[in-house]
Amino acid sequence: MHTSLPDFDMPTEEQVHLAAESFRLLADPTRIKVLWALLQGESSVACLAELAGAAPTAVSQHLAKLRLAGLVKGRREGTFVYYSAADNHVRGLLAQALHHADHVDRDLPTGDHAHHPRSS
Repeated sequence: MHTSLPDFDMPTEEQVHLAAESFRLLADPTRIKVLWALLQGESSVACLAELAGAAPTAVSQHLAKLRLAGLVKGRREGTFVYYSAADNHVRGLLAQALHHADHVDRDLPTGDHAHHPRSS
């Protein structure tokens, strides 16, 4: 039935599995905070730990997983490693997830046309 629709399109198995893996890696509040911070610019583990409200050792473990997934890259400068987001593709994904969460939290419509800034 769906295949009779003119613009019907399904992703490949590989695309589905890679997308699921990305969602799995992002299904952690600390990783979302760390990645969002890195989308703003390069940072150290200590700074990211403070921003995320987590221990530096935990942030290091999260960064290692994000780096293996290709979402984060590191740059060594002497004894320090500075991390940055590997690319901006994940920015849209995180922005949409956070926008959706904000609307669900405040019981607002979640459609694109219904953007209401949070009032203080």
